[in-house]
Amino acid sequence: MKGTLDHTMIRVADIDASIDWYETHLDYELKDRHDGDGFTIVYMGPEDMGGDEAMLELTSNEGQDEIGIGDAWGHIAVRVRDLEDAYDELMASGVGDYRDPESCGGRYAFVKDPDGHEIEIVQRDHGSRWSLDHTMIRVEDADEALGYWVRKFDYVETRRWEADTFANYFVEPEDAPEEAMSVELTYNYDGRTYTEADGWGHLCVQLDDLHDDWEQLMIREAPDYRDPESCDNMYAFTKDQDGHEIELIVRDSDAGSLFPF
Repeated sequence: MKGTLDHTMIRVADIDASIDWYETHLDYELKDRHDGDGFTIVYMGPEDMGGDEAMLELTSNEGQDEIGIGDAWGHIAVRVRDLEDAYDELMASGVGDYRDPESCGGRYAFVKDPDGHEIEIVQRDHGSRWSLDHTMIRVEDADEALGYWVRKFDYVETRRWEADTFANYFVEPEDAPEEAMSVELTYNYDGRTYTEADGWGHLCVQLDDLHDDWEQLMIREAPDYRDPESCDNMYAFTKDQDGHEIELIVRDSDAGSLFPF
């Protein structure tokens, strides 16, 4: 299966305010929008983003005025060429000062969007500016988490950071382009558990064939959460060992809309 990451979905309370925030501060543009019955979904990303880069999906549900963040998901990370300049630019444009580069040892920084989603800023020499570098999720068992992505999706560990109290593992397809988004698995050694909340939705993996790859995932004992038939054969969902939702789609390059429905 192809298996590259297509997007990360987060939920927001005010879709128009969130669109404005990402357009204003990260220079994102609206790639597609769908206004459904009681909900709105948009895809966003840098104007000049490459075809191998992942998008950000914002979902807003009618009547949902407050968003819970929880701690099962950590953050999305965006790329810049100069960390200090990018952070100063965000501060000058009115973004709240959350964790500046100095407080992070000069290696990265963090801000928050209007709903409290954490956004890490990392310095990279590849990818379009502000493009998604990785999405971090917290896992309760590192061995199980690494085994899940290796066995289910043919991912490989590309790098890791091991400290005294925690470890970070980055996984992606073995032949993934440099600009593709990775999954960061964060494992804390103290045995803590995590709480899912409605502020985070899912990771999305692109497949070559929805039905064939779904059958392969079932053979590999991935959770049968929402199969293609239950989703009108347009997409499907499974979950990882900790309950993080993973959407599965096939992109039609000739389609006029990014939405599978």
